[in-house]
Amino acid sequence: MSSTKDVADHHLKAFLAGDLDETLKDYAEGSVFISPNGIAHGRDEIHAVFNRLFAGLFAPGTYTFTVDMEHCEGDVAYTLWLAECADAGIVLGTDTVVIRDGAIMTQTVALKLAPKG
Repeated sequence: MSSTKDVADHHLKAFLAGDLDETLKDYAEGSVFISPNGIAHGRDEIHAVFNRLFAGLFAPGTYTFTVDMEHCEGDVAYTLWLAECADAGIVLGTDTVVIRDGAIMTQTVALKLAPKG
């Protein structure tokens, strides 16, 4: 079984590569993804979330991403990050994931978006 850190590291690597299939491997069928845009339940809805992200704000090759801090404790991983995207800056972003049996069960995302132009 993968550790919390292993799953969190794989998830970040897959996300930064813009690899939708690898990103989705980290989620269980019953996973929940909570963001300012709403709640996605299960892999199909989470697939749609990442498909939109990889086609828009986080299109591969169009942004820089910096991890400021990472913490893992038990089955919880927390990442503090920022990004510079084509259409906006993200001056503060956080992800918290709860990982059980080697899969993300719950993920929350919060961010402060600063539109360009």
